[in-house]
Amino acid sequence: MSNLRKSVLQSFKNLHRTRIKVFAGDDKALTAARSQINDGYNKNKHVSDEEAIKALIKFSEDVEKELRTQVIQAREVRPGVYEARITEDTLKLNNVPYNDKAIFNEANPGSQPCCKDQV
Repeated sequence: MSNLRKSVLQSFKNLHRTRIKVFAGDDKALTAARSQINDGYNKNKHVSDEEAIKALIKFSEDVEKELRTQVIQAREVRPGVYEARITEDTLKLNNVPYNDKAIFNEANPGSQPCCKDQV
């Protein structure tokens, strides 16, 4: 089996593994994601140009990373209260508190307080 074919199969398997992990317990999302992945690979199975295949593999790796790091599941545990399932792969960013006095002044950027100053 060629290395390119192995890479395609590996990317296909990685997407499905990530789908199972990210959407665990959500049958509707699992089914929809499976359908999207399978349709995407079936739609491009005729591609024979090596560079195009490499670009598609790169795209699938980017999608897999995006799913793994950006998508979280949340469910309502009681009215108005949600529980989010965040994994070790979920990208967590630092939030900067909002400062309504922080006004950007292009002419003199140091004259007004900035929300970044509070960090």
